[in-house]
Amino acid sequence: MILLISDLHLEEQRPDLSRAFVHFLEGRARAAEALYILGDFFEVWIGDDGMTPFQHQIARALRQLSDSGTQIFLMHGNRDFLIGKAFCREAGCTLLQDPSLVHFNGEPVLLMHGDSLCTQDVGYMKLRRLLRNPLSLFILRNLPLATRHKLARKLRNESRAQTRMKASQIIDVTPNEVPRIMTEYDVRTLIHGHTHRPAVHELQVAGHAARRIVLGDWDKQGWALQVDENGYQQAPFPLA
Repeated sequence: MILLISDLHLEEQRPDLSRAFVHFLEGRARAAEALYILGDFFEVWIGDDGMTPFQHQIARALRQLSDSGTQIFLMHGNRDFLIGKAFCREAGCTLLQDPSLVHFNGEPVLLMHGDSLCTQDVGYMKLRRLLRNPLSLFILRNLPLATRHKLARKLRNESRAQTRMKASQIIDVTPNEVPRIMTEYDVRTLIHGHTHRPAVHELQVAGHAARRIVLGDWDKQGWALQVDENGYQQAPFPLA
């Protein structure tokens, strides 16, 4: 059995989320062969050298799961793309590229965070390319911590303001981008998060039936996609 989650946006200001996540790790996830976290695991991440006691606590909880035998894979999101090797070593997880090709039940499956599919949001895509540039990443990681904190707050506030102003189709995935990348990777199943709109979308890719599975975010409830011999099943569960 494999579990996939996304968009937990963990932060100290939401202890209900962190409690629910630790409970998830100590319970359901212990029975999983692997756990995949597809981005925006944390609400903000300014660098491994700026880890707070809260973030160390989450890393220790992940390490306990890893030590129990469950493999953990972590993908960057748009909120936590500065997570690096030091955190992964502490948490006992493997950092995944976005996108990543994996195999579930003998089938090739493409995993993504999902923000790169929102190509109609031209302003965001330009910012994404700038921030993910290796030179920009190097500069960001070497800025003083106080400067990174200020920059993170500024970007987060601007993102929230712009999201409220943009039409819903702009901040959702671009319909034509989905079959394009699925064709590029020759897959019939794509799994991603980011949009906070859990669903299974049936579509046609290169003349074949295909599906796009969108993971739910953790806010008023938790979401997990389970992959086993019965296929793909996603369902919400209470945080309490």
